[in-house]
Amino acid sequence: MPSDEAVVQAAAEAAEGVIFARMKRSAVDDYDVRVTFEDGILEVDVYVEAPDADADEDRIADDAALAARSAVDELFDDA
Repeated sequence: MPSDEAVVQAAAEAAEGVIFARMKRSAVDDYDVRVTFEDGILEVDVYVEAPDADADEDRIADDAALAARSAVDELFDDA
C-alpha cells in the first residue's frame, strides 16, 4: 500500500506533467495543483492561468486532474 505522501506526489507530478506537456512554461502565468489524500479519499484541484497561450486552460486543467487520478490508480494497481 503506497503512503499518503507517495499518492500526493504521484498525483501532483502527473498533473504538472500534463500542464507543461501542453503549454510552454513561459506561457503559464500561474498554476496551482492541490492534492489531498486522507482516509482513502483523493481530492485533486487544478487551476491554470495562461491568457497568452493558444490553449484551452480549463480543458488542460481538467485533463491534468484526470491524469493525477489515473496516476494514483496505477500506483495502487502496482502495489
